Amino acid sequence: MEPTAEQIESYRNDGFLVVEDWLPAGEVERVREHFAACFDHRWETGISPDEVNYQPGVTPPDMTRQLCNLWKSDRTIASTTLSARNGEFGARLAGEPGMRLFIDNAVWKPANGKSLLAHQDAPYQDCFQPLNMTTCWMALDDTYADSGTIYYARGSHLLGRLPTGGQFHAPDDWRGHMHQVLSPEALDAVDWVPIEVPAGGAAFHDGWVWHGSPPNERGDRERRAIISHMITTRTIWHPTNTHSLYSHYRRPGETELDEAFFPVMWREDGYRTRAIDEAFAVTVAA
Repeated sequence: MEPTAEQIESYRNDGFLVVEDWLPAGEVERVREHFAACFDHRWETGISPDEVNYQPGVTPPDMTRQLCNLWKSDRTIASTTLSARNGEFGARLAGEPGMRLFIDNAVWKPANGKSLLAHQDAPYQDCFQPLNMTTCWMALDDTYADSGTIYYARGSHLLGRLPTGGQFHAPDDWRGHMHQVLSPEALDAVDWVPIEVPAGGAAFHDGWVWHGSPPNERGDRERRAIISHMITTRTIWHPTNTHSLYSHYRRPGETELDEAFFPVMWREDGYRTRAIDEAFAVTVAA
């Protein structure tokens, strides 16, 4: 699973890369089935995800739904989000020796669902160093510009680190925070690209690229995605910065990340965390 030289150049220039044919059809169907079960709060392993931003029958029906670290809850989901395929391709794009999972993310934007804020990923995770991420976003439905797909601001990873802020779920203006922190000149230069791919298509993006999604304008389309947020295997804990949730997984006095919580998906020397395939991703994707 190696990108071409042209794909690597495109990724580094634009901050993202679209791969239209990524997940096999059979894998898409399996993930959809287990995706639905998880949003019904049926956890195959008996372990709930780390973040649950959806309560059946409680969450408003037009709110975008989200679960984080679903790999701990469902083995079929784990086989996709922890795949060596995602890790190797992402590492090659980023020029890194390997990738480990930071978190996975399941996003379900219903028909007429509300927006998600345009943001950069990396600044939210300054508990790590080096500070960056490589994300593999995988579509479980055909996506369209007007169905609430993800949008990337081409080349915006070159703008550097900017302040976090804004309302992440259902903001009044999904690009509003970006307008607050960028100059008018920078905003004029932004080229927003909607990712329109068939189910099974994917997009990889850098942790500094601006991205978000507008409201789903379609009453006949939902938009589901399963996502691997990866960090390089060179990553260690920042000596002083913390994360309100994920720093719970830091062992006192140590800088190394624990593979039980941040498993190595792929490394160029052939190493991969054994527990992935022994305990979690036991349903091998075809």
